[in-house]
Amino acid sequence: MERELQPARAIAPGRILTRELEARGWTQKDISRIMGRPAQAINEIIKGIKQITPETALELAEAFGTSAEFWTNLEAQYRLAQLRRGKDIKEIARKSRLYSLAPVSELVKRRWIAAGESFEELEEAVFAFMGATSSEEMGKLAVSFRHARKRGPELGAQIAWVRRVEQVAASRHLGSFDAERLKKTLPEILSCASRDEDVVNVPRLLADAGVHFIVVSHLEKTYLDGAKLMCGNSPTIALTLRYDRIDSFWFTLLHELAHIVLGHHGSYLDNLYEPDHVDGEEREANRLASQWLLDPKAFKAFVKETHPYFSRSAITRFATSQKRHPGIVLGRLHHEKFVDFKNLRGMLVKVSPFLGEWANE
Repeated sequence: MERELQPARAIAPGRILTRELEARGWTQKDISRIMGRPAQAINEIIKGIKQITPETALELAEAFGTSAEFWTNLEAQYRLAQLRRGKDIKEIARKSRLYSLAPVSELVKRRWIAAGESFEELEEAVFAFMGATSSEEMGKLAVSFRHARKRGPELGAQIAWVRRVEQVAASRHLGSFDAERLKKTLPEILSCASRDEDVVNVPRLLADAGVHFIVVSHLEKTYLDGAKLMCGNSPTIALTLRYDRIDSFWFTLLHELAHIVLGHHGSYLDNLYEPDHVDGEEREANRLASQWLLDPKAFKAFVKETHPYFSRSAITRFATSQKRHPGIVLGRLHHEKFVDFKNLRGMLVKVSPFLGEWANE
């Protein structure tokens, strides 16, 4: 990045004014009479006590045959030079960089880090939390995200959220991951999708197969629904419950579970928005999650028979035939725009009341 060029030495406007007076053989009283200003005001400009205002710049320009911009620029450069000598600008840039790398205020607010008594302590706490000793090390983390990518999520906030997930996972004891056991447990996990209160059984079933289940509410500007990552040797499913609805919970859960079953490795966060294989993995996970939730042929037949009038009773009957909560079927109808998003929302019950034990602010 190009450095902005700075003058080697900023000249005080008073010195230039003095030279102009000497060149013409004028005194300070002479220029004060010409401009209609008190002699004291001219003297204070020469001494650097009084700043040259736009009005004064216009008057000086008329008196000396220059431009007003000449005097205002001279004043601005001189004052900036004075400030640079009086303040540690590099320290300000350092602080700006830290706040750009992580949502510092929110980390402190949630007590994920301590504010400390000095900036150095705060900086050390941020880097320790983010798992780095410098800004260059941040972002080296493989993860599969389910999030609103078009809204422009902030990378630093996403990394901070993942680091919190890792902290929570590290505090929990879990057996070894067993891929075959997980696959055999899938039917039992899916059986929990018929009643909202059965959501409480999901974390235990995942833990029995060696998979962490963690809920960490989303940080501002992460726009995250969930993620799959490795915490140590254990696959981890982390959810935000950003949309605290049964349809969103189940689809996000199964989307992340599909990543594990399909053996996806995700992408490093600093390359998250580019590689084609990431989009391919996301599509695969979406497809498998949809198939697990609702039989594709049965759903297609239901839509064909019921369209365009999807009543609560019709949705409930089909959900019962699929052994799914009616809110899951409605969520699919909303997503595919068969039902307007504002309709029947009472069927989209919350799941957070059943997951309080697993929530980590």
